[in-house]
Amino acid sequence: MSVDRADGEAQGIASRAAQFDAALGPIDWSLLPPDVQRDRVTAPSGALARISMGPVDGQRVVLVPGVTGSKEDFIRMMPMLAAAGYRVESFDMAGQYESYTAGPENLVPPQRRYTLELFVDDLLAVLATGATPAHVLGYSFAGTVVAATAVAHPELFSSITLLSAPPIAGQALRAFKILGPVSGPIPARTAARLMMWGVRNNVHRGPQDRAVFVRARFALTRTSSVEDIFWLMKHTPDLADALRALGLPILVVTGTGDVWPVAAHQAYAARLNAVLRVIDTGHSPCESAPHQLTEAMLVHFPR
Repeated sequence: MSVDRADGEAQGIASRAAQFDAALGPIDWSLLPPDVQRDRVTAPSGALARISMGPVDGQRVVLVPGVTGSKEDFIRMMPMLAAAGYRVESFDMAGQYESYTAGPENLVPPQRRYTLELFVDDLLAVLATGATPAHVLGYSFAGTVVAATAVAHPELFSSITLLSAPPIAGQALRAFKILGPVSGPIPARTAARLMMWGVRNNVHRGPQDRAVFVRARFALTRTSSVEDIFWLMKHTPDLADALRALGLPILVVTGTGDVWPVAAHQAYAARLNAVLRVIDTGHSPCESAPHQLTEAMLVHFPR
């Protein structure tokens, strides 16, 4: 097959995926797809709620949601990945939604704060429950968790997808399109509470079906976990060089309307020697552009 023909077929697939995404209608986000299995993973911080689907002998795809997120963020993607032959799973991070009982007080010895090490150790516990290496996606803050875990244990990873992940180190909120210039003096606790207020009130004008579910899961999500994660995002480690040195396939995905500018993601992808995919959507392609995101991942996965 010629390069031109291959490029043309890839463009055709991407175009069809975009058409499917444009045709998406409202759903009840609290309802899981058929054939989904639920369980809980025993992690250092406590019990983590997990959902899985697809052939049990398929290569694993682990999808890690971000702050104030949950495993349900991926319910439009999971059936497509399972249909492609993968064993796909997602879990609520400690302190988030149905993993709200997991926290630093359960560590040995007990601690007071949710730390990056806590989230890394929890991800390691999840990966230890099945076959590795696995394809792993980190969404938003979870991109930092996935990167830190991969640097420490690259043998567990077959590929990495960083979805709307912090593209800069240090005080990563400083590059936010709207609040970036004033985010430095604002304490992490205040920034977290402002974000939670905005999400509860749907100030970004997301689809109503999605807003209903997002508000409902705040009944369980621990405010302290969100506050600690915002502190961590203001102290994002620079892992780009170490991540690039691993030689793993890395895919960086962002939306044109992400909270961080596309140019920041472009520069980050270049540092990582990663493939960059920009989708015409917002911060949450897993929800608003699942066909395009899944297509990009399937193309990205090494065969």
